[in-house]
Amino acid sequence: MVSRRTVAIAAPLMLVGLSGVAHATVYFTSEAVRRALFPSADRFVDAAIALTPAQMRAIAARSGTRVRQSLVPVWRAMEGERVLGHVVIDEVLGKHEFITYAIALDPHDAVRQIEVMDYRETYGDEIRNARWRAQFTGKHDGDTLRTGRDIVNISGATLSCVHITEGARRILATFAIAVRGR
Repeated sequence: MVSRRTVAIAAPLMLVGLSGVAHATVYFTSEAVRRALFPSADRFVDAAIALTPAQMRAIAARSGTRVRQSLVPVWRAMEGERVLGHVVIDEVLGKHEFITYAIALDPHDAVRQIEVMDYRETYGDEIRNARWRAQFTGKHDGDTLRTGRDIVNISGATLSCVHITEGARRILATFAIAVRGR
């Protein structure tokens, strides 16, 4: 038989154990994030990029970041016949879990906006702060994009900040190399 004292002690311990479990918070689906990033678009055209091994090596060298996937999910945002830009969905490692985010690029391949779609870590979700994400707006391939230098770090979310920054640098290099041939 379990005493009241045992239950009173065990219950908080079970809660402490549960609080250490990573949780996933989905903020956007793929369709919803595209609409949020380009609200005036009347359609999104699949424009996925299939990278060659040579392109993957060039992107890694240019961005200083490993390229894990040869297929990059991309959609072209259209309003009538006008290209508004592109939406790329990417994943980077936080501290322990993957962070899914979307990056919107304008027609000139500058960052228009970044949105966190799925955050699986137990802490560090301050990267969802609009002010932090706004630091990327207007950045192009070739811009330094280094955490602690031109992208402010968030204490307690250091790895998330570093990896989102690396991901943005990799996506910008991907467009420069695989789409524009530069």
